Amino acid sequence: MTSLAENRPLHVAVIGCGSVARAQHIPNIVQSPRMVLHTCVDLDDAILAECRDVFGALHIRKDFEGSINDPEVDMICLATTEKLRLPVIALAAKAGKAVYVEKPLATTLEEMREIQRVVISAGIPFCVGHNRRASPAMLDAQQIFRQHMTHPQPCPWRWRREGDHLPALPDDGVPSVSVRINDDWYSWKGWVFDKSQAPHGPMLFEMTHFTDVCNWFLAEEPAEVTAVATGMLNLAVIVRYQSGALATIVLGNNGTMGYCKELYEFMGNGAYLAVDQMLEVRTVGIGGAAARTTYPVVHDRHPQIGVEGGVPGWLAKKRVACEEAVAHNDPVLQFTAEPDKGHAHALERFVDQMLGIGPEVCGVDAAVLATLVAFAAIQSARERRPVALAEVGF
Repeated sequence: MTSLAENRPLHVAVIGCGSVARAQHIPNIVQSPRMVLHTCVDLDDAILAECRDVFGALHIRKDFEGSINDPEVDMICLATTEKLRLPVIALAAKAGKAVYVEKPLATTLEEMREIQRVVISAGIPFCVGHNRRASPAMLDAQQIFRQHMTHPQPCPWRWRREGDHLPALPDDGVPSVSVRINDDWYSWKGWVFDKSQAPHGPMLFEMTHFTDVCNWFLAEEPAEVTAVATGMLNLAVIVRYQSGALATIVLGNNGTMGYCKELYEFMGNGAYLAVDQMLEVRTVGIGGAAARTTYPVVHDRHPQIGVEGGVPGWLAKKRVACEEAVAHNDPVLQFTAEPDKGHAHALERFVDQMLGIGPEVCGVDAAVLATLVAFAAIQSARERRPVALAEVGF
């Protein structure tokens, strides 16, 4: 395995330089003092030229084998579609190279299990891009919620209507999670409609983000999944965990990008915690936790607008950006002041993991578990019945 040192930046090869890589991973690598954009690999000449001329990649090439076997490369950032995962990961594992790979991990259970086997056998540093695990708002919220669930402090104003005569209920205190996703499918890239590229649609390529968040916050094993899908656009999933905890995930893809996309609500032990668009965290009934904490946005074109921050401030910025999009006939202008979803932090935390100075960010086992829940949801929606995790190989 490559010997790493804290006193030099790590050389990164990005394999698959499509829109996600050029919007997130490549700029984040370039802006980090701890990483160098050593090589960009893609089949598109125009994209490779952009990687060299705009982002300053030291090398460009069309074959991933050469970049993996280059002794100067320390880490692989794999950002192809999920159709190309195992061959790249297997070669990187053989070369002893660390891998950061976009989610979902694979399009089949068989390939996912083989990736898991290869990674564990090689012992390479490995991270799957469930980037919300690195979002500042999500990190704070997860820590607050786990602390409350493991060491709850009784809420002094909680009303016990029946006093000491309350019955003993087996699910007293057991948590529940509600995840609401508001998205607009008009904005999706063309490959998501191609069954050869994305055979399971958003029930896999989007759902794994949210199944991973639920697994991470609840910190226990999922047992059963019930899902309903009316097509690609309206999806609902209920995950039952071993303790009886429930996670309900609703994806509404006929929504609007003019409003907050993600709302996470966690309830347990007489308390409530919400993460709203990763812009603010709200708590009620959790001793010592702030009632409301707001978080900075990224790429803000309108710092003078919405100075109150949080969701109200973001909505004010978004309204102005949407007006600009109309005035200039350019819908891309609607994107401004985006919530910090953790993309840059995930890479930095993975560097810490590689150097042995930080914990695992999102390892192969955690990613496999999130993906198994998504595959159980796919099967449940197709067969119109609950599916136990054991049926998909858990």
